[in-house]
Formats: sequence, C-alpha cells, structure tokens
Amino acid sequence: MKSAVAVCFAAVVTAGTFGGPHAWGQQKKLRVAAAADLQPVMPVLSNAYEHATGVKLVVSFGSSSSLATQILDGAPMDIFLGADFTFPEKVVAAGMAEGHPTAYAKGTLVLWTRKDSGLLPLNLERLTDPRVKTVAIADEMHAPYGRAAAAALRKMKLYDQVSPHLVVGENIAQTAQFVESGNAQLGLISLTAASTDHFKEIGTYVLVPTSQYPEILQYAVIMKNSDRKAEARAFLDWLLSPAVQQNWAKSGLAAVK
Repeated sequence: MKSAVAVCFAAVVTAGTFGGPHAWGQQKKLRVAAAADLQPVMPVLSNAYEHATGVKLVVSFGSSSSLATQILDGAPMDIFLGADFTFPEKVVAAGMAEGHPTAYAKGTLVLWTRKDSGLLPLNLERLTDPRVKTVAIADEMHAPYGRAAAAALRKMKLYDQVSPHLVVGENIAQTAQFVESGNAQLGLISLTAASTDHFKEIGTYVLVPTSQYPEILQYAVIMKNSDRKAEARAFLDWLLSPAVQQNWAKSGLAAVK
C-alpha cells in the first residue's frame, strides 16, 4: 500500500498548496474521525498533509455509525469523514456540525479472496459455489459498505443463498481482516483495502457492478464546537482540491468532481 499511495500523493506534497510545513508556525493537531474504509489510505495521506502544512492529523477509525455515536456522546473531534451521507447528517441534525455534509470521495465495493483459497478464477458466481461456507460482510446497520454489500446481494437475488454463510464484521476494516486471514473464504470489501500492496500480493478481486448497489458517496462534516475550525476547513478544502481528487483512484476511491 505504501508505495502506490505514497507515489500518488507525492505531487500534492510538492505542490506546496499551503506554503510548506511551517506555514502556520508551531505545529497544530487536527482530530479526525475517519470511516474504516479510509484506514489503508489515511497514514500516507496524513503524512502528505503534515509535510505540506505542518498540521498533524490525529485519526480515530471506526464504522460510520460508531463514530457518529461517539461524536454525539461528546467525543472531541474536529472533522468527521464518514463513508456515507446518513451518519454525518445525524451529527448535523443534532446541531453539532457546521453547515451541511460535504461529499469528498466515492467508494467502490469488490469481491475479494485469497489466491490460495481454491476459488480462482474469481467471479461473482463464486458467492454461490457449494464449496464456499463463509463470506465476510460488514454490518449493514452500522457500516455503509455493509449496507451496499447487502443491497448488492439482494439485487442480484443471491442474499437468501449467501446469508447462511455470512460472517459479519463490525466495520469494513474488520471485514477485510476476516477474509485476509482466511477466516472467511470470500469477502465483500472496499476497494481501498483491495488496492493495498499486501492485499494485491496475497489475493485478488473483482468489482461488484455499481448498478447493483447504491452509490457509496462519502461525506464530511466539521464540528461546531471545535476550536480548530479553520484548520478543519483547510483540510477539507485540501481533500477537495484537484491534486487530491485526481489521485483518489490510485488508493481505491473515486473523485466527486
């Protein structure tokens, strides 16, 4: 993952959009609640942003649902990067965010398996292969990728056949761990995970047609009670900049504009 994503954001760093690492003087920190699908992306993204601006991102990962709950319960965050619209909007509805949710990326759902699973060549028909006894999926009640996966199974009229074999992860990162470890034979996971060097080395994936599930449009909100709103707005502007948007695809996301 490091090599592919690091290269894709190199231009963002060298562009010097914010005037270099000491543009804001003494280093500041920004508390980021990030949906679990961003876990493979954020380390390099954070390094790039800190190098460009001097602002250190302190990132907490989880399902969009659990992060929203933590924020509503008073967890100190400056910006929430959700994996859908629903959970950031809940924070807005509670009067705890500024303005409306802002779309910053699009997610993609894939079917992944280990190369040693005995299920190659991989295709969507493998979901009903009689040899398959375990299929990892994120919790559709708490994780937007789980909702998308369940919707895809239902639309493809496979849910009833596959549901007895489902192994449910709390979030998409845990779901990826289930199938990466071999504890599940197949996994409906995020392209962000499947695009990492490690997952490409040990496994393979096929895209789930986007026509089979609702668009995974990911939204962000800035916390109203944050004392670092200016930094949060600058970070969101950076995510929306052409330099970042044009490179999303290399990390498994897609641009929103």
